Amino acid sequence: MTATLELTCDLISRSSISPADGGCQDLLCARLEKLGFTIESLPFGEVSNFWARRGDSSPLLCFAGHTDVVPPGNLEQWQSDPFKPEVRDGRLFGRGAADMKGSLAAMLTACERFIAENPDFSGSIAFLVTSDEESVALDGTRRVIEVLQGRDEKIDYCIVGEPSSSEMLGDVVRNGRRGSLNGTLTVHGTEGHVAYPDLASNPIHRFMPALAALCEVEWDQGNEYFPPTSFQISNIHAGEGTNNVIPGEMHALFNFRFSSELSAEQLQERTEALLNQHYSDYSLEWQLSGNPFITSEGVLTGAVKEAIKEVTGVETLLSTGGGTSDGRFIAPTGTQVVEVGPCNRSIHKVNEEVLVEDLDKLSRIFEAILGRILA
Repeated sequence: MTATLELTCDLISRSSISPADGGCQDLLCARLEKLGFTIESLPFGEVSNFWARRGDSSPLLCFAGHTDVVPPGNLEQWQSDPFKPEVRDGRLFGRGAADMKGSLAAMLTACERFIAENPDFSGSIAFLVTSDEESVALDGTRRVIEVLQGRDEKIDYCIVGEPSSSEMLGDVVRNGRRGSLNGTLTVHGTEGHVAYPDLASNPIHRFMPALAALCEVEWDQGNEYFPPTSFQISNIHAGEGTNNVIPGEMHALFNFRFSSELSAEQLQERTEALLNQHYSDYSLEWQLSGNPFITSEGVLTGAVKEAIKEVTGVETLLSTGGGTSDGRFIAPTGTQVVEVGPCNRSIHKVNEEVLVEDLDKLSRIFEAILGRILA
């Protein structure tokens, strides 16, 4: 068993359903201390975070990741216990194998080899690790970045270990992400008997024209970095399941994944203006998960693409697709951010898995990136 596989298994065996850490960070910190890192524990509320740094000069290359995982789902559908890692047919199965305990293990073992071979490397290496990425993401990376900014500690380059690859390791890395804006809408009506609609006001009927209009809007056409902004309704609920009562309220959840062509404020204004054309008796709450960010091709993307080519022979595609990541809290500080990780085919699913050989390749990719930037 290789060092990276062994560490990944050790991390998976520590159940850490968000925002729990399950002892994963203690394990990582103990290994980092042996490498000469200074460890700073930064807990906020129920969330465990740590900042570890070796060196005090520039440039600072940071590995960022999370030890928390999503719930395992239906245990009966798992072929093995999600928190008892098992290797079958060359794949490691367990919750967090791909998202993202495998990446954390690969980052650490890469540093162990790199520092052993380059004890006097130029610049600094850091780790920013949280247990609040898969949850509300309020007391994790966001809070650690606030601490760093408060003391003018700047990250030059950041590698986030999210599972970026599609068909094979390294074929896709994320050099940016779309923004994410959530809306919670309550349409108000008047409850009543379905046989007496003249004595009631059905919020579902009242909202339908506005719903159709929202779905038909072309918000923008995207640009060279981002696809067009998309609008999706994720949930609609009204009434209590009784077939003879007109509901008094309808509730809807929706999300914008938006490009840099629009700001969150513009989306809010346009949405509310459209709703007001159709219906005025509503309440709407907004929650911004993150603004779009992009890392243009440069030192970090170049080092990443060269390292992947060296280790795997794969030509890498830079992409801004997918969901959000904690990169959205790091990039606004001026940091170059790239997400590099294993294939995402099984993340958040039962029987999550990763190719065992990809774990070692990923560790070698991280080591090669370190060599290109700090050696």
